[in-house]
Amino acid sequence: MNIVITGTHKGLGKAIAEYYLMKGDTVFGCSRNASSIEHDSYHHFIADVSEEKDVIEFGRFVKQNTKTIDGLINNAGVSSMNHFLLTPVETAKRLMDINYFGTFLCIREFVPLLRKSGHGRIVNFSTQAVPLRLAGEMAYGASKSAVESLTKVLAKELAGFKITINAVGPPPIKTDLTAKVPKEKMERLLESMAIPRFGEPRDVINVINFFLNEASDLVTGQVVYLGGVID
Repeated sequence: MNIVITGTHKGLGKAIAEYYLMKGDTVFGCSRNASSIEHDSYHHFIADVSEEKDVIEFGRFVKQNTKTIDGLINNAGVSSMNHFLLTPVETAKRLMDINYFGTFLCIREFVPLLRKSGHGRIVNFSTQAVPLRLAGEMAYGASKSAVESLTKVLAKELAGFKITINAVGPPPIKTDLTAKVPKEKMERLLESMAIPRFGEPRDVINVINFFLNEASDLVTGQVVYLGGVID
């Protein structure tokens, strides 16, 4: 498969990219930083997904190297945890620009290549903060709620192109971001899950694999929250 993955410099995005490279797939990745992955089948482009011109240039880069892609994984994203009254409007706008508009721009750019595959797959990222309505994550949750709405509407608009689009809402995963969350808050979040444990990249990759599978051609417009969280 040829797969485009955003936000591959570190963390979950890097783990996802390395997994598909290990499987023998070709991966086109992007981030705001230089590549941290060395592999013959990995192609990296420096881009900020919230900048339209960057996404268009990333698309041109991919088109120069392949005529079609099978999957688009919109992993790039940022978070912020502040009480509503302590959230600067610039922070709220940044969250929306990267999490929502970044996803929107990448989908728009890569749909032509996904159409050519005959079984295009798009996987977006939501968060448990949406169904749990977590205090302190109003702006972050709003940006991801927008991603979910986009996912469900585009499931209808892209179905005629034989493209499915779904989203995954991971549990907390030990990253640089979660390391900054107070221990007490993280414990409360884990306790709200039916399976109260930190997630691992393999948990998320398992869901992505299901969505990308050619046999999943009847699965679209769905959001899967891990850890037993129910909306």
